[in-house]
Amino acid sequence: MCGIFGIVSRVQFTDSGNLLLGVTNKLFKLSESRGKEAAGLSIRDKSTIYVLKEPLRASKFIASRGYREVFQKISVSNKDTAENDTHPILIIGHSRLVTHGQSGLNNNNQPVIKRGVVGVHNGVIVNDTVLWDNFPEMQREYQVDTEVILSLVNYYRGQGNSLVRTIQKTYAQIEGTASIALQFDDTDILLLATNTGSLYICEDLKRDMLIFASERKILKQLLNSRLLKKRFDSSAITQVKPYTGLIVELNSLNRNSFSLNMDETTPEENYTSLSEKTDIRRCFNLTEPVATPNRSKYIISDETKKIMNATWEYLYKDPDTIKRCKRCLLPHTMPYITFDKGGVCNYCRDYGREDHLVLGEAELMKFVEKYRKNDGSPDVLIGFSGGRDSTFALEYIKNTLKMNPLTFIYDWGMVTDLARRNQARVCGKLGIEQIIVSADIKQKRGFIRKNLNAWLKKPDLGLVPILMAGDKEFYHYFHKIRKENGIKLFIFCGGYEGEESTGAFKLGFCGVDRGYTSATYRMTGISIINKIKLIAYYMKNYLTNPAYFNSSILDTLFAYYSSYVLPDDYLYFYKYIAWDENTIVSTIKENFNWEVEKDTIATWRTDDGTAALYNYIYMTMAGFTEFDTIRSFQIREGKLSREEAYNLIKEENKPRFSSLEWYAEAVDFDVNTAIDIINAAPKLYQQSALLNPSRRRLVVPTRKEL
Repeated sequence: MCGIFGIVSRVQFTDSGNLLLGVTNKLFKLSESRGKEAAGLSIRDKSTIYVLKEPLRASKFIASRGYREVFQKISVSNKDTAENDTHPILIIGHSRLVTHGQSGLNNNNQPVIKRGVVGVHNGVIVNDTVLWDNFPEMQREYQVDTEVILSLVNYYRGQGNSLVRTIQKTYAQIEGTASIALQFDDTDILLLATNTGSLYICEDLKRDMLIFASERKILKQLLNSRLLKKRFDSSAITQVKPYTGLIVELNSLNRNSFSLNMDETTPEENYTSLSEKTDIRRCFNLTEPVATPNRSKYIISDETKKIMNATWEYLYKDPDTIKRCKRCLLPHTMPYITFDKGGVCNYCRDYGREDHLVLGEAELMKFVEKYRKNDGSPDVLIGFSGGRDSTFALEYIKNTLKMNPLTFIYDWGMVTDLARRNQARVCGKLGIEQIIVSADIKQKRGFIRKNLNAWLKKPDLGLVPILMAGDKEFYHYFHKIRKENGIKLFIFCGGYEGEESTGAFKLGFCGVDRGYTSATYRMTGISIINKIKLIAYYMKNYLTNPAYFNSSILDTLFAYYSSYVLPDDYLYFYKYIAWDENTIVSTIKENFNWEVEKDTIATWRTDDGTAALYNYIYMTMAGFTEFDTIRSFQIREGKLSREEAYNLIKEENKPRFSSLEWYAEAVDFDVNTAIDIINAAPKLYQQSALLNPSRRRLVVPTRKEL
């Protein structure tokens, strides 16, 4: 989940040095959108491979002294080269989104060096730990998952396999996504391979230069720039197809493609080994990580856990603790809820099954047919979080609808490690390209921390969604990526009506009553009046709590624009295909070994790092969470009995300790202090007889009482 790119040039560096530097700079800037946590490159001339990498975003990396010095070394080494003694230059670059191994340890950054192989990798290997155990002959030195790819390559080459067979065997072992670019100290070739198709190449008109990158858009923007517009035909960009490899001979730019499937015939390898190995020169420091902070503030203490569990137990020790609808599970603390004499809520009374009919597969087939492309190019864009609903839908779109999806994810800093692993499992197995748009993770998490600190000064249920404002840029990028790739159809693979019903209470806490008839409408569909009410509510709270006026405010305003102003012209998958939880979960577990979170029975919201906190807030302050609303909707649909739903929410609403600790460390705040503030905040059920009237709070033990 990074940006990789490279240049092979047969033009003498003394003649093309400025051009190559300019192109490399441009590629770094364009690839930075895919990862901003580290950057690196390798440059190969006749006798040396120089490797430089730093824990810097690409735009800062190319301005560094070390970067300039590497290019100067290449220039100096080429000055004494005889005019007729031409040799190619190979440049490989990487812009990193960290998934394995902290970037503060430079050995975890890329390019990775392993026994004569220098390589970069875009993707996630989900079974790297298993592979290290299965191949004890391979010695692990780093934390980054890329190392296992290079180690397998060395292992299979060492057994006497051809390079093609080596790559095939390597891909047969790995699980996940892997688009790679490798070079070797014993031969003059560049090897490209991908199991998702996230590699694109283009050769110049004179056949003197070849460039590759992770996305078609990156290459297109580069080739249309002033630097290369006259040298390349940007329409000649080609994709390295999924499950395909490519060997590029540096001296001639001849290319030999091959399948990653070991059952297919391998091409003859006519490249020759070097008489003398190329020297690999490290031009980087083995940067030590920043001193590890005192992690105690990220660890929930036993005392805090007892109080959190006591709150949960209080709410569920007796089914009548919270007054709930007699038909569904919505509590009396739900905004704008009313009950009739029989104890049935207005949401159940107003529910009409005919308003929620699924249109069916035939209608979906009919709808998508006009968007289908016959040339194999992407004809539908999918926002793919790695969650259960989008995983099931993506496979359906690929294998049942027989379409060619392109997926994308906006990583705003709260995409969980589990979600990234599941994305890799699915895209790797289906052979689907995933475009990564990475925010400045450090900055985004800083925004969350500032807004969380502001919220903790004055806890307010209506302001909880501000903690998730950073991810709403997703809607902006889907419009942008769709346009850049010439795709007209976007299928939204979430949006099951039961899930959408959760928006009613979040808006309700802001004084916005959508009414049941629109409670399951998309959030983009709220009326202008309600949008104004929402703005007014936020402005009032901002003015009474100036801590919200921080550097995140523009990000928050853009989130509002992305959510409520941008046009909603997506197709909602679960409007056509019936949403059935058991079918969805069993299918994706069987087909993809889809991974579940260990601190909850829930399979929903585990791809979102904020969910553990905001659902604890809702449970503690309002007595219910998103799970209560989605399970209540399923009761109305007839998918669950009230008893089944109650037993589910009781477990799903348990505090998620390890997920809360992950969130605290990612955002960097004192989790115990935050939980204390949440526990002490006013409750919507304070007026119930279940309170100790003298204390006006829940009867749960305090730290002193523990």
